[in-house]
Amino acid sequence: MATNDVIHAGIGVELIRRLAAEGRRIFTSGQAREFAPVVGISPGYVTQSLHYLAKAGWIVRLHKGLFAISSAIPGVAPAHEFEIAMALVQPAAISHWSALHYHGLTEQVPRQVFVLTTTEASIPRIRGEKAKDIQGYAAAGITYQFIRVKTERFFGTEKVWVDEARITITDPERTLLDGLSMPGYCGDFAEILHAFEVKGDALNLDRIIKYAIRLDAAVAKRLGWVLEQRGIQASRLKPLAALQIKGYRMLDPSGPRKGSYNSRWRVQENLPGRIVE
Repeated sequence: MATNDVIHAGIGVELIRRLAAEGRRIFTSGQAREFAPVVGISPGYVTQSLHYLAKAGWIVRLHKGLFAISSAIPGVAPAHEFEIAMALVQPAAISHWSALHYHGLTEQVPRQVFVLTTTEASIPRIRGEKAKDIQGYAAAGITYQFIRVKTERFFGTEKVWVDEARITITDPERTLLDGLSMPGYCGDFAEILHAFEVKGDALNLDRIIKYAIRLDAAVAKRLGWVLEQRGIQASRLKPLAALQIKGYRMLDPSGPRKGSYNSRWRVQENLPGRIVE
């Protein structure tokens, strides 16, 4: 880096330290301008300072006007990837494979951060990419996958602390249901079945049944099948069995259209070992 770049970046470091001290490891250029006079920087010079700080690797540009503190500044904790997710879109909840791993329901570590949001939310996109239900967006060296749902299906979340950040994450029961709905974003269907085993008796049965009925009948029927396989009494499963659904749904929505039909749960058992050619 050129000498002038070092000087300019050095001038902005105190600004970054002040933002960090105020708990703003992720900040906007507008917030930087608010704090600039406190450390003796002219508000008109902030944009240039942020440019040199990013060039030096001390901050990371998340998208236009939004920055995160990196790990390069000694004594300042960098922003956690989950904290960054909360800043990229609102509403947001860490979900699917990321939530499955956080809750200790899988040993597989996802390569992306999965984020549940709503269809009404404005999500960052890679320039030129077509709009899809699930978007991949690279920020601070991490790829974020946004899963969009209708507002009425954005529920089943809790607040937790991750390092120094307070983040929103889907609770274990909602996470398991998301796996039954979109197993490809939780590893695969076998991984979700394993996650049910890991959760075991700690599963909140009343909560997951209530969630499933609120989501949709297909998920509820898959849940009924899974819980019955796990030996849950039929009387506890009556609310799921009573749901009306037309036709049959694939037990594994990502699997082949093969397998026997289970009339009780209205699912086609398309799992390895259950398919008879």
